[in-house]
Order: sequence, then structure tokens, then C-alpha cells
Amino acid sequence: MRTPDFSRLEALVGSVVSVSEMPGGASTRRYFRVVLPGRTMVAMFVPEGGKPEEIAKETARQRWPFLEVRDLLHASGVDVPALYAEDQDNGWLLLEDLGDATLANYLAKNEDARERLYRRAVTDLARAQQQLETLPNDSIVATRAFDADLLRWEIDHFREWGLEARGHHLSAEDRRTFDEVAGRLANRIASWPRGFVHRDYQSRNLMVRPAAESLCWIDFQDALLGPRVYDLVALLNDSYQTFDRAFVEGRLNEYAAAMRIENRGEIVEQFDYVTVQRKLKDAGRFVFIERTKGNDSFLRFVTPTIRKVSEALGRLSSRDTDMKALKILLNRTLPQEFG
Repeated sequence: MRTPDFSRLEALVGSVVSVSEMPGGASTRRYFRVVLPGRTMVAMFVPEGGKPEEIAKETARQRWPFLEVRDLLHASGVDVPALYAEDQDNGWLLLEDLGDATLANYLAKNEDARERLYRRAVTDLARAQQQLETLPNDSIVATRAFDADLLRWEIDHFREWGLEARGHHLSAEDRRTFDEVAGRLANRIASWPRGFVHRDYQSRNLMVRPAAESLCWIDFQDALLGPRVYDLVALLNDSYQTFDRAFVEGRLNEYAAAMRIENRGEIVEQFDYVTVQRKLKDAGRFVFIERTKGNDSFLRFVTPTIRKVSEALGRLSSRDTDMKALKILLNRTLPQEFG
């Protein structure tokens, strides 16, 4: 894996006053704040060219997924960071400096803005999905999707890392139950109509422009086709935030209204099913990041994330025997976290 060549960065921007590394997330991408005479930029360094760690079925492309998706979103009226320069051969992009006001950071100091900004996030998402209902045939987003294989991979990621890596080994009978339920859940979600999915549309990947309290999207390079509620789950069952059910359903109602969806009950039910799938993956991912990358900052979110699964299963289990079986299995396996 290549390391950053700062001489190449200087060749892109000219005179540099200073370069300082910014706090990173869970990926291998690194970010640097570049101070130039009279302005700042953010340099993104991508060691491996931006390929995801999950099942990858797309062929090699000339432009990085980040750049392709950014152009697609920009053309559709979505607020994304300005692009100043690119040097893919050496792993560099130069982007607009949006400051440090992620939605999560902004709300920590402006709690009264929570409902306003989440309404904005929901309506922005609905508008983007409508604008991107038809994608160019050569769009990278159109070439990859939440098919049953990828959905199942994410659920198995939880079994591998959220259970087994932490010493919670399933009995042969429980393993059969888990595998059967995981397969049917993946197939159920994969069967729903697909649309544009950001894939990680949550409070750390939305930047607030304070002057207008508008939202700028980041970290969208893994965008693909999937169920329309997937990004709603990432947003409203965000592992880094806590909402009561009334707040969540209020935003789901606003989304349904913006999308002109009459059957709002279907949106709520699909939201709960995807919550089970997505949040299981997230809980496993947090452990994976700690075990394989030495970053333990996400471990404190494992239990709150599993609790979100528990709440969704509580609503679904009264009418779905698979969800009831999964609830019983997880409650027995993880009684302290799941209860």
C-alpha cells in the first residue's frame, strides 16, 4: 500500500504554508488540511485507489468511484465538496475545506437545530433519490447493488466479528438457524425495488454549512443501488445518535410525503427489516476495525448498535417467525447487550 508523497501534493497546489493530518474514520483514506497563502483545502489521500473491502464485482475503471459519484451527485443538484485538483496516479485529491462541522459535531453545540436539520437531511435524500431515479448507463452506481450476496455478506460479517471474534460461538443448531434466517432476510431485502443509495448517510458524513444550516454530502464513494429505506436507516438509526421512536417515525412520514408514497406502513416495516440487517453489520464492523486496524474508537458503539437491532426485532417478531427466532437466538447469545 503506497504512502503519501507530499512533493506531488505541492506540485498540485504550488506554495504550501503547512500540512496537518486530520482525524480519520474507519477507512484507509487519510485527510490533510493544506494551508495555502490566503486559503485552505483538504487533501484526500487514497492508498489503494478507493476499492471497497467487501464483495467487489465491478471491473477496473479509469476514474475513482469517489470522483464518479461526486460528479453524478453534483449534476443532480446535491451539495458535495468542490473539487480543485486530482492526481489519481499518486493517490491525491484536493477538495473544498468544509471545516469540522459534521452534523454530529454541529448538533453537540446546537441541539435546538436537531429536528430542523434532520428534516433537511430526509428531504435532501428524497430529492436526490428522485433526481437519480434514472441513472446513466455508464454510471458506477448502476453497476453495483445490494444484491442478496452483499446483504448476506454484511450479516455474516456480524456473525464473524460481532459474535465469534468476541468468543460467542454458536452451537450447530443455532448456526443453522442464524444461516437460514440470514439467507431469507437478505433475499427479502434484495427483492425490493432499488434506487440510489449513498450507503453511509449518517451524522458523520453530512457536513453543516452553518450560514444556511444546509447539508453537504461526503464519503459517498461506495454508492450503489439498493432499497430506498437503506439510507434512512443509516440516518435515523445512526449508531452515533439516539432518537426516540416518535422522532424516527416523524421523519419517515416526512420522507414518505416528499416521495409521494401513500403506503407509509410499508416504509416503516421495511425500515425495521433493514435496521436488523444494517445494524448487525455495523456492530460487527466496529469490532473488525478494532481487531484488524487497531482502532478501538468504535467499540463503545457496539452495544447501542445491538440495542437498535433488539428494538427492531421486538417490533417484527410478533408477525415474523424468522425475526422471532433471531431475537431468541441473540437474546440468549448476547443477554447483556441485547436485553
